[in-house]
Amino acid sequence: MPNAHSETEQHAYQATGLKIGEVTPDSAIVWTRLTKRPERNPSDGPQVEIKYVGNKNDKARRKGTVEAVVFPSGTSVGDLRESVPGVGGDTRVRYRPQGQLEWISSPWDAVNSERDYSRQILLKGLQPRTKYELQVEGRGSGQTEPTSQLSGSFRTAPSPEESARVVFTVSTGQGDNDQDRPDGFQIYPSMLRLKPDFFVHTGDILYYDRLAKTLPLARYHWQRMFSWPTNLDFHRQVPSYFEKDDHDTWVDDCWPTMKSNYMHEFTFAQGQAVFLEQVPMGARTYRTFRWGSDLQIWLVEGRDFRSSNNAPDSPRKTIWGEQQKKWFKRTFQESDATFRVLISPTPLVGPDRSKKNDNHANAGFQTEGQELRDFLGSQENAIVVCGDRHWQYMSVDPKTDVREYCCGPASDKHAGGWSQDDYVEDYHRFLRVKGGFLSVTVQRIKSKPTLIAKFHDVDGTVHHTDTRVAK
Repeated sequence: MPNAHSETEQHAYQATGLKIGEVTPDSAIVWTRLTKRPERNPSDGPQVEIKYVGNKNDKARRKGTVEAVVFPSGTSVGDLRESVPGVGGDTRVRYRPQGQLEWISSPWDAVNSERDYSRQILLKGLQPRTKYELQVEGRGSGQTEPTSQLSGSFRTAPSPEESARVVFTVSTGQGDNDQDRPDGFQIYPSMLRLKPDFFVHTGDILYYDRLAKTLPLARYHWQRMFSWPTNLDFHRQVPSYFEKDDHDTWVDDCWPTMKSNYMHEFTFAQGQAVFLEQVPMGARTYRTFRWGSDLQIWLVEGRDFRSSNNAPDSPRKTIWGEQQKKWFKRTFQESDATFRVLISPTPLVGPDRSKKNDNHANAGFQTEGQELRDFLGSQENAIVVCGDRHWQYMSVDPKTDVREYCCGPASDKHAGGWSQDDYVEDYHRFLRVKGGFLSVTVQRIKSKPTLIAKFHDVDGTVHHTDTRVAK
């Protein structure tokens, strides 16, 4: 247990692990955070209660007004079940190409107490397509020696000129009450067995709606999600690219100017800031990354620039915003990668439920959706991968031939919202209303660039494969 005499004598641990992000051929960002204890709080501890005006319960969704956020007597956020309170101190990253003896070290520097005691460290000057070993060290305030150390590893991207086999996995919809094993989520060890070069989380990494009524409670969600042992073990070995969607920005189907008494003191702007402090990322949430001569991915922002969902559809109504849309079209057309893959937090093709009005497959954003589908349909070897929907599907737009793969939610408990019998012949090529993940492999087969997309269940079993040979 940590020394309780004073903050300056406090040991520092890393119970929320590390994350490796934004990997390029010569750089990566390592996310670190210092914690008071080496493990998170027990799962049978106290929990906060949210009371609503007029005795409305959580099922009232965005229509409810919070009356009070009630903690059990004598407790605060740091005492809640599965909470991982932070602590002041310093961190550094030691790294080296696998097999070498000498470590390269970043300087010791303090974590930021105003950013949940986290810190992000940019590693530069790396070698392309090289496996690096990591040691992330932490020490408490006023101490000179490390009091915790985490090991990790990752592989940098190949150079744009190199033809390389690349494997990546994709997931979405990770509810904190939807774990399917005592230590977290089964998809993570299943994905590890594929030895992916990188992982993309398309958003809904966690769900703020029910409990995140204040900024500290929002951070609490990240603490418990990334202290599950399955998540810890995966993220120290696989670099990730993170996108955010509605539930890990603020609330269901949200947009920047939306008003909600349901979220109490926690604001949309705070949600934007918390996301950037909790994942390894630069300041801009839309970006593109090259992985060798045959693959480039685009990661887009679907919340920060959108119009009100309730506004009538028109040429000016947008999810992406004009600046991002221009950037996407320009960089997509300029790329000479064989396969160009748009990875979107939300669908562009669908089909989706008729009552939804939050994505490009819905009537409320039909104009911009058609604009993007027309553009993608005019581009050779363009693929869409999406998240957000709680089922797995592969679909082809009947008008533009745009092909979309929806990865499905992180667990079977989180699946739903569509019926297995509602197979839409004009769109679907595969439909499975269960949890799991998508894997994508890009490689040369008989000298021809080939993309292979596979839909896996949570245990890793493949239920559908689609193979595309470059035109």
